[in-house]
Amino acid sequence: LSNASASVLIKVAMRTAPTSPAMLLQLATNRVLLLGIFLYGCAFVLYAAALSRLPLNVAHPILTAGAIGAVACASAFLLGETFRWNTIVGLILVTTGVVFISLNTSH
Repeated sequence: LSNASASVLIKVAMRTAPTSPAMLLQLATNRVLLLGIFLYGCAFVLYAAALSRLPLNVAHPILTAGAIGAVACASAFLLGETFRWNTIVGLILVTTGVVFISLNTSH
């Protein structure tokens, strides 16, 4: 959730992206962007903690698939972005793939 939330916040912050070098300073003081960056840092720490208990070939797909699903849903429901049938099928395929990767994995 930290990773997905960071992505959504950065998208929101960048809706009014700077168009000139002088406006870059606005990014450095953009609280939404800074919160997104902070949440990416939190996601990294949580991921590192997960790696201490899970095999990499399980932890990474779970993190990635979770972020993909959460971002797809958040972008549709919070940002009004398009959520089509192929998005649903893709999420089902990603989830199915992670389930198969996670089956019978020894620690």
